[in-house]
Amino acid sequence: MHQPPPRWLAFSFAFIALLFVLRTAAAQPAPDAGAERAASVWLRLVDDGKYAESWKDASSYFRSRVTEDDWVNTIASLRAALGGLAARDIASAETATALPGAPDGNYAVIQYSTSFSNKRSATETVVMKLDKDGQYRLVGYFIR
Repeated sequence: MHQPPPRWLAFSFAFIALLFVLRTAAAQPAPDAGAERAASVWLRLVDDGKYAESWKDASSYFRSRVTEDDWVNTIASLRAALGGLAARDIASAETATALPGAPDGNYAVIQYSTSFSNKRSATETVVMKLDKDGQYRLVGYFIR
């Protein structure tokens, strides 16, 4: 019996559409250092295999759309297939105030050129949102 795709998958497709919108829009200012720092800290959790902690550190918006179990199972499987992190460099960083399928807010979309032991060339996209408490938190993570 065919099961419907998990909610995180639909959420991912919405953010993929966002990437196409951002590429066709005029250049946006670079996010402040706080967004890049928060993305780096969050990525370190994932790199260290702390998947449940990465879910807990994500925004409430992300957690309301992806269950902890779905996140942990999916990211553990994906990262196991990719292998360990070999290198990661910021390729681009842009801001946005509106994203498809997401509430308006202050977002930072950061793309990294990344190498893993089993995939030499990948693009990681981390989407961070500035929360009411002034902290950036993850709302989307994608690898292609």
